[in-house]
Amino acid sequence: MIAEVSVLGLALAAFLAATPLPLQSEPVFVALQVAEQAPLWLLIAVAGLANTAGSVVTWALGRGARRLEGRFALAEAQLARAEAWFTRWGRLTLLLAWAPLGDVICFIAGGMRVPLWQFALIVGFAKTARYGVLAAITAGVIGWGWT
Repeated sequence: MIAEVSVLGLALAAFLAATPLPLQSEPVFVALQVAEQAPLWLLIAVAGLANTAGSVVTWALGRGARRLEGRFALAEAQLARAEAWFTRWGRLTLLLAWAPLGDVICFIAGGMRVPLWQFALIVGFAKTARYGVLAAITAGVIGWGWT
């Protein structure tokens, strides 16, 4: 029972962390890994899927924001700069969706009408890989050279 609740809590934290809300799921993930509340593969899969689902919400917000153009005082210069950056670097910038300001990249991808299946595939890979690397660091498999 505790393991199920813990995994659901991780799913909620990972989902919300990928939306514009200022939350982080990494402390929850690490705490559950250290406490061995569930199999590691399950923690990585749940966190990756939930975080990707949260990013889809952010993508949808970006897609919907295009309909609001002209209704609000959006800084058109900033929007144009963001679109130019995304156009220059392309969809592979979505591999940085896990990084700080990754939500902005997801939002822009929605506004630029990146197809959902491509978005979910790239972002899902990046976010799940991030949890895998975090798990390896937590387990001591990957070190930073600090002693």
